[in-house]
Formats: sequence, C-alpha cells, structure tokens
Amino acid sequence: MKKVLKVGGITLLSLLGALILIVLGYLIYVVSEYDRIEDGRLLTIDKRDAVAAQTGQEYTIVTYNIGFGAYSPEFTFFLDSGEMNDGVVVAGKNGKGLSKEDVQKNTDGAVGVLKALDADIYFVQEVDTDGDRSYHIDQYEALRNALSGDSTYAVNFHCAKLFYPFNDPHGKNTSGIATFSTLALDSAVRRQYPVDGGIAKFFDLDRCFVVHRADVGGGRELVLINSHMSAYDEGGTIRAKQLEMLNGVIAQEYEAGNYVIVGGDFNHELAHSFGSFPSEQKQPTWAYELTQNDVAEGFTVVASAEGVGTCRAAEIPYTPGVNYQTVLDGFIVSDNIEVKKVRNIDTGYAFSDHNPVEMTFVLKR
Repeated sequence: MKKVLKVGGITLLSLLGALILIVLGYLIYVVSEYDRIEDGRLLTIDKRDAVAAQTGQEYTIVTYNIGFGAYSPEFTFFLDSGEMNDGVVVAGKNGKGLSKEDVQKNTDGAVGVLKALDADIYFVQEVDTDGDRSYHIDQYEALRNALSGDSTYAVNFHCAKLFYPFNDPHGKNTSGIATFSTLALDSAVRRQYPVDGGIAKFFDLDRCFVVHRADVGGGRELVLINSHMSAYDEGGTIRAKQLEMLNGVIAQEYEAGNYVIVGGDFNHELAHSFGSFPSEQKQPTWAYELTQNDVAEGFTVVASAEGVGTCRAAEIPYTPGVNYQTVLDGFIVSDNIEVKKVRNIDTGYAFSDHNPVEMTFVLKR
C-alpha cells in the first residue's frame, strides 16, 4: 500500500509539475508575442480611381464597426458583462464567431450595407484579415472588392493564440481599421494611441488612428482621421489619454488651415445618448460621455441619438427593447466644414453589434 501511495504521489507531483511548466511556457509565449507597432508608420495607399476634393461640393462619409463579422443577434462576447434592471448579472460567452458560415454571412451583410449607402468616404473598424475568431476570412479584401476609391489598412489588434475562454478560444488574430475614399488620398500615417499597460493589453492591443491627407487646393488639405479608441478601460483613464493625444493632433491641423474630420468608434457615449433608448439593462459602468467641452477649440461633436443607437450591449443576445443601446459612433468636425445631415442607419444589429453612421458635409470656401 505504501508503495502504491508513493507511486501515486510521485505521479500527481509529476503531472502538477508538467501542468505548471505548460502554463509558464504559455505565459512566456503570450508575453514574447506581444509587441507595439511604432508610432508614425507611413501606410501604403491602394490607389484606385479617386478624384480631387473640392470646396463647395457635397460629400457623404460613413463609419461602421463591423465587429469582425461575429456579431449575429445571437452572439455574445466573452469580455462583456452587465446587469439587468432586476439586478441579475449577465456575461457574454463567445470567443469567436458562431461558425464560419455565420461570419461569412455577417461579413457579406455588412459589406452589402456599406455598398448600398454609396458614400464618398468609408471608415470601417474591426476588420479582420487573418483571425481564428473570424475563421480566417479576409474582410479587408471583401471590402476592397465592393468599395471603390483609394484605400488603406492599419493593424490595431494582433494577439498571440489566446486559449480563453476555454470552451470557445479567441485564438490568434490580426485585425485593423480600413479607409476607403473616392477623394484622392495623398498620404496616410498610422498614429499609435496610448494603451493599457496591464493584462488588458493582451486583449486590447495597439489602438490607433490613421491620418489621411487629401489636397483641396490653395495650400489646404482635407484631413480624414479614422479612429478606434479603447473599450476595456476601467475608469476611462486610457481613453482620456487617447483623447488628449487626438485633440493635440487635430488642433495642430486646424491651426494650419486644414479641414478635419475624425470618425469612428469612440467608445464614449456621444450625442447625450444616456437613457435615449428603451432597455431592460442598467447603464454600464464603462459608459463615459464625450461632450463638446472635451474636444479641441474649433471642433464640434457630430452624432445623433434619434431613432436608433449605434451600439448594443453584447453580453446577452440582441432583443429589441432589452439590450442597452448607446451612441458610440460618430464624428468630430472642424468648423470650416458645414454638416448638412447626420443619421444612424438601422440595420437591426443583423451583422454587427454596431450600426453605421452617415454624415453629409461640405467644405466651406
């Protein structure tokens, strides 16, 4: 019996030691895979049949976070959690799309929505090019095949192979933000946002914005900035640093006499949208408002809380009137640009946890 117990003990210790070595090895792998893309990287512009920007001409721009093709109405995301009005705590469970077929359907659906809007400029976020979570569907290529004009792509999420959640691992992913413009782009520079230095950085890598320049004539440029700020940022401290950086860049461009449009997923509540939409959920703790007082002088926050929100809570499947909705997507515009109209496009959250936002504008003479 003593011999059996001794052998059993040695076996258990060996298994425990092996498990510890596996975990340590994996942690070393995750840390070693983590790196930051340098600030100020010049991006290649895919030049395709774009024309020069002009003053006095009416243009449309659309921003849409397509959620890496995963967010069917049934999809819930493992990093999201919330609380119902009755106090029940809820949490998402999925680490990747429900199936390759479902991700393809959502990708095709989102691309179709954008194409039908027939805009002059598109800002698109959470565009995977090679991801386990999106079954390696190249969503940037799908967008390129559907949308015309000059285009750029900037990586803002690249992670090691994540085995969490254990029942549906997030995997290894490369994702980014894509810009398409029928107005000719002369240059594009990727600017690196400050990001969380803690464990969250392994899930929220390399947030960035891209500064595109289009010549307008007379020594002036239209500066188009596609941005996606951090989401999982307790206390909002990282987003505050990101906003400070963005404000510094746009203030400098405005002082140089340029036209400036920032668009994208700000991960802040815009348009005073607190409580604007029916919901059976409490307001989430991550919801921080971005107001006119938070942007550089000479700029206006352009967003709408009419009709439908631009983002739904993703810790539970989508049911109209149940999920918390807010407005996270919109634009910041310099006051030498006349905004004609802004509207949220109601897709019923069929293909993403976001809805597109469309803005019509004119560059003042």
